[in-house]
Order: sequence, then C-alpha cells, then structure tokens
Amino acid sequence: MSALYRSEIESLKLVARGKVRDIYAVDDAHLLIVASDRLSAFDVVLPQPIPGKGEVLTRVSNFWLARTADIVPNHLAGIDVADVVTDPTERAMLGDRATVVRKMTPLPVEAIVRGYLIGSGWKDYRRTGAVCGIALPPGLRQADRLPEAIYTPSTKAAAGDHDENVDFAHTEALIGAELAARLRDLSLAIYRQSAAYALERGIIIADSKFEFGVDDAGRLHLIDEVLTPDSSRFWPADEYAPGISPPSFDKQFVRDYLETLDWDKTPPGPELPPEIIRKTAAKYAEAEARLTR
Repeated sequence: MSALYRSEIESLKLVARGKVRDIYAVDDAHLLIVASDRLSAFDVVLPQPIPGKGEVLTRVSNFWLARTADIVPNHLAGIDVADVVTDPTERAMLGDRATVVRKMTPLPVEAIVRGYLIGSGWKDYRRTGAVCGIALPPGLRQADRLPEAIYTPSTKAAAGDHDENVDFAHTEALIGAELAARLRDLSLAIYRQSAAYALERGIIIADSKFEFGVDDAGRLHLIDEVLTPDSSRFWPADEYAPGISPPSFDKQFVRDYLETLDWDKTPPGPELPPEIIRKTAAKYAEAEARLTR
C-alpha cells in the first residue's frame, strides 16, 4: 500500500499544512482538503507515514457526513476531485485522500462527546470526580460506560499547543449561549445515532470530536473530519472490558506504544518500528471495513 507523507499540488495554492491535512485553495468559495498519511500523537507529528491512513480517513469521514446530513448540513461541495486536480500525476498521488469542500468560518470550539470514561476525561474524573465541570457518579472505573453521553468541549489550541478542556459556560462566553447550545445538542445527536450504528457492527465509539463552521449567511455546518479513527476512540465490542484501557482501532494503539518509550512528548517524534506501522495501518483498514460494509 502506498504512503503519502506530504502532498505537493503545483496547480493549486497551498493555504495551510496541518498535523495531518494539507489544504489548498480551489477558488474564492472552495478548498481542497488532502488527508495525508501523517500521524500525530500527543500533538507531535511522527516522522513516518501510516500507509493508506489518509484514504481511510477520507472515505470514513465522507461516509459519516452522508449519514448525518439529515441532522446538520456539512461542508462537502459535491465537486469531483478530478475536476479540480486535472494533472494525472497529481491526481494519482492523491488516491482517495482528497475532498472538495465549501469554505466555512470555523468556530473556536472542539465539540467533544464522551460515552465512556477514558483519556483526559478519566484523568479529570480521578482528580475531581467530574469531567469538564460535569459531576459523575462515584466509583466509576476506567473505560466504564457513562450513564448517558456527555458534552465536554475544549478550546482549539494554536499550532504546537495543547487543546484545553473547558466547561460549557466557557463556550457560551466564546460564541454566545444560543450557538453554544446548538453545538452541544447537535454533537450529542450525531454521537448517539452514530454510536448505535457502529455498535451494531461491533465497534464501540467511546468518544469523538466534532468541528463546526458557519457559511457567509451564518448557517451552521459540520466540517473537518467526522467519526474517523483519528477523531474518535474506536474499540472492538467483543474485547471491551471496563477497568483497563481497551484495545482500539484508532491511533491509541500508537499512543500506548509511545508511552513505553523514554520520550518527553516534544518534537521530534520517535521512529516507529515497522511492526507498529503495519499493525496501525491494519487497524485503520479494519475499522473502515466494519463500519462501511
């Protein structure tokens, strides 16, 4: 399987190169988003690509965008990538990694929904008994399913910084009470519907991050990637057990490996062994197969 660490499209202007995505201007109203095979862990981009990862992210995200369009409109433009990237060599390099989207103004909030107690939520709970100011029952274990899904937003950090968990009141101050409530309600609706669908296919969506933007008329849209192995924790339902960090289909597998190293989580990231790269690629591919079959 081929790998693309960094895209180079001479026919379009590069707007931004993020941890994973390269963004190009198509015209005044549209962008081309390329999901590379780069992998970011602990906010550090690792030096090796995961073959096929960007194609999986793009196909899975577009699958979910189609399934959730009845809940909220999204940024997909309905324009074929071949109509935008006309050079055959550049088009072949992209594979299924690219999507044409409408330009939106992103909102400064990471809309996170948690259905299970894991990650930074588990750390907050052990310290305070709450997650983002939401009190939870005592005695919960790591990876326990929560009584109901909770909305736990975070700020969007500048490049190189870490996102910060905040309470709902903080998002109201950032974007206004009405829009903050709309983000919360939409995020919970998307998560609940999608988590139920995934569970039928043997995948637990433990938590997920959503991003939203507004168009020139102020209409809210779902943007960026949606319910991918990069933006969500996917666990195999048949191997789930509370009290431990469950095995996963997402980049948590790489995080767990990195935690065994003597690395301070600052750049440059360490080299990954070939076996970790191979297993990670296989996990991404299996998640796609289970969800979209």
